[in-house]
Amino acid sequence: MLTIDLNADLGEGFGRWQVADEHDVLPLVTSASVACGFHAGDPLTMRRTVALARRHGVAVGAHPGYRDLVGFGRRDLGASPQEITADVVYQIGALAAVCRAEGVPLRYVKPHGALYNRAVVDAAAADAIAEGVRLADPSLALLGLAGSALVAAAERAGLRAVGEAFADRAYLAGGRLAPRGRPGAVLDDAGAAVRQALDIVREGRVRTLDGATHELAAGSLCVHGDNPHAPALLRALRAAFARAGIAVAAFAA
Repeated sequence: MLTIDLNADLGEGFGRWQVADEHDVLPLVTSASVACGFHAGDPLTMRRTVALARRHGVAVGAHPGYRDLVGFGRRDLGASPQEITADVVYQIGALAAVCRAEGVPLRYVKPHGALYNRAVVDAAAADAIAEGVRLADPSLALLGLAGSALVAAAERAGLRAVGEAFADRAYLAGGRLAPRGRPGAVLDDAGAAVRQALDIVREGRVRTLDGATHELAAGSLCVHGDNPHAPALLRALRAAFARAGIAVAAFAA
């Protein structure tokens, strides 16, 4: 039977500002990538999100990004490899402490936003992220865009590398995500997102914006937690997977 992990980026509020209804999202995913305080999140938000993940039996991962609260981590700050490694170690350490306090194992790391996208093609940045994970805890899996430089860096570092694909984002030729400013980059239509997800899981391929087909191997499928349609999309995905005989389970359980 085919099996796929469903992950969402969560814990991305800050103080009184919240971007997702995590009580609706968390019961529908199998992995939660929790912001670590740089692009979003604060100690109380982190603890609440981890506790909620524990309640629903959801695997927890660290979601480190650039130090960019104003830009939600979606601006490339051009950090050096040394800065990236140190920042990744720092953020993993923060969430690992929260997980220990809540009695929840930390399972994996997934970079956020501009740092994630940089590591798709920038081998030095990808190696810096992988080195940060290795130094913090080499037992952690590293989740990155399927076929990217980050997945290759994780393998070089001796980490468990897991390819990720996206249900709610469009792809460019070559397998990169379409920039958010490009029309059609975010799939708001649940039907289109479900069709894309089924192609990824069953066929190992995705249709790109230029009409081509790109092959990929994904162990986890992401739906962005800050998407207001995330709960509805996740319910549609789970229903479609059930009809297709596809099991949903955490890759890092």
